[in-house]
Amino acid sequence: MNGKAFIDTNILIYAHDHRAGVRYQLAEELLEKLWHEKRAVLSTQVLQEFCVNARRKSAKPIDMDELRETIRDFLGWQIVVNSAESVLRALETEVRYQISFWDAMIVQAAESAGCEVLYSEDLSHGQEYNGVLVINPFVV
Repeated sequence: MNGKAFIDTNILIYAHDHRAGVRYQLAEELLEKLWHEKRAVLSTQVLQEFCVNARRKSAKPIDMDELRETIRDFLGWQIVVNSAESVLRALETEVRYQISFWDAMIVQAAESAGCEVLYSEDLSHGQEYNGVLVINPFVV
């Protein structure tokens, strides 16, 4: 695959949690690969969720300086900025696929960026949503 790839929050979290074992290793390898191929896409929602989870929900929170540096690194990737129109499209996706609104926001961001793939642990592996294929990188 040579097209754009959207990265869901959970992949970013695993890639920064050394205690996640195999998930840490797989997530880190995936991000490294997408970084070098210049194919990774994130959204403002993913950046926001990463900040909250990395600081407040992690067993070992990332300190503020490291978090800022990590976000600056992510800004080297394509970032989808969610708009009011994004919310309307997500509502349609939520109803069509019977998924949560937040997952629908992720799907619509991937779709609006022209991504072929959405890497996520939360959505159904192998499912296609609005032309975007979900791949769970932890499924063997």
